[in-house]
Amino acid sequence: MLNCSVILDGSAQSVAELTAVVMGEDRWTYDRLNRAACQFAGGLVRAGVEKGDRIVLACPNRVEFIVAFFGILKCGASVVPVSILSKRREIAFVMEDTQATGMVCFEGSETLSLGKEGRTAFDETESCRLFWWIARDSSEQTVGGMPTLYSAMEGVLESFPSVLTEPTDIAVILYTSGTTGKPKGAVLSHQNIFTTALTAGRLSNMNQKDVSLVTLPLFHCYAQTVQMNAGLYYGSSMVLLERFDPDLVLQAMQDHNVTLFCGVPTMYWALLNHEGSENYDLEKIASNLRLGCSGGAPIPVEVIRGVEEKYQFQILEGYGLSETSAMATFNQSHRPRKIGSVGLPVWGVEIQVVDDDMNPMPTGERGEVVIRGHSVMQGYFNRPDLTEEVFRDGWFHTGDVGQLDEDGYLYIVDRTKDMIIRGGFNVYPREIEEVLATHPEVSLSAVIGVPHEKYGEEVMAFTILKEGATVTEEQIVVWSKQEMASYKYPRVVKIVEALPLGATGKVLKKELRVQLERGEV
Repeated sequence: MLNCSVILDGSAQSVAELTAVVMGEDRWTYDRLNRAACQFAGGLVRAGVEKGDRIVLACPNRVEFIVAFFGILKCGASVVPVSILSKRREIAFVMEDTQATGMVCFEGSETLSLGKEGRTAFDETESCRLFWWIARDSSEQTVGGMPTLYSAMEGVLESFPSVLTEPTDIAVILYTSGTTGKPKGAVLSHQNIFTTALTAGRLSNMNQKDVSLVTLPLFHCYAQTVQMNAGLYYGSSMVLLERFDPDLVLQAMQDHNVTLFCGVPTMYWALLNHEGSENYDLEKIASNLRLGCSGGAPIPVEVIRGVEEKYQFQILEGYGLSETSAMATFNQSHRPRKIGSVGLPVWGVEIQVVDDDMNPMPTGERGEVVIRGHSVMQGYFNRPDLTEEVFRDGWFHTGDVGQLDEDGYLYIVDRTKDMIIRGGFNVYPREIEEVLATHPEVSLSAVIGVPHEKYGEEVMAFTILKEGATVTEEQIVVWSKQEMASYKYPRVVKIVEALPLGATGKVLKKELRVQLERGEV
């Protein structure tokens, strides 16, 4: 039996009075954090949540995310995190797809419409019957007539024996956009979560003296695995920031003696180019900061070198997907680092680069990256067709193109899918195209990624309008912003008369890119 809530339980027993989470001026010890998670678990059970239920969690980097996450696990239910940037239709799809029993949702703010989007999605989803707000003010018992997370904890015991679950039972379902236009849920078991947390902490030599700055979103597998779960297991402290901002990051590093920082390439790019960095005690920051981890997208070599020279700490790059619990390879501290490589397979994980017939490619030659091991998901939730498609011969097929060098280090070269990586977030063109198709004046769209200095890639849409339509390119961008998460919507829209088509009627996106480079569209 294994319930990965033991990640928190164990540290609450062994290092109860150490600081687990810092959020603003508030400090949470491991004991306090675990007692709150136990109370929420009891509140869920009191409300009728049962083992095997799915609970949607929509919350920025706040301590309540952690309380809810482990409270849900403790009662034997599964956590379904969603992006705080999601819109109503995206949240509703996840609720319906998982037949979620309940939702825990942040109230939102003037700059974050999550509360409005989440509540609307809940009201439109018949299967979802329970709802709790995470209020900005923790003293609030209700918001708009609906109970809060803290009201669910009211009158509940501060101890809760975790429901027994099997290692293969579902712990977390991470939704990732799909090439078919609909998101798909990667099913991660308790064993996936637990073993990957241990592995992540071991690779970074994490210990009780570490202070990790968490500005990556906790709803994403990267922060969940490498920072939250690993940090809690190894008894370190986490400093939470709700959003990335170079000044907030440098101030936190200076004030809290941060030792570990995880980011995506755009974050490192922003720190490298931040003009106000001289306002901070960089010498103090460097004396504490021992390691930076990079993932989510390939990081330019020049950015690594520039950041390391400016801030005097080492960056180690890794590679993983939601389907591999965020971790597959890493440039490990006890082995030579190769800048430009995403490192070696982590403990318990195997990597191969193969051709279309699953024959291993010779050293230095390109092929598809395939993975197997403890971090690989069980499959896609209720999608046996997609699961069968990506699991062949016992290996998970990533759709990424890579190559291995003579020492077994992996280099990610390209992608076989049309996926766009914008600032570390995966964006799938087909999903954007389907949403654009719901615009009353849009006939057809093709979406591609175009190079961008800051985000790596930007989302660009080529759109054919319906006859008689008068909508402008700027108006389509504004509409898209209202209908899609902020990292998804196309910042650039080009209205065209026609799109290049192949013999079967498929849009030739490669040809579209060529035309764009030539200035023909």
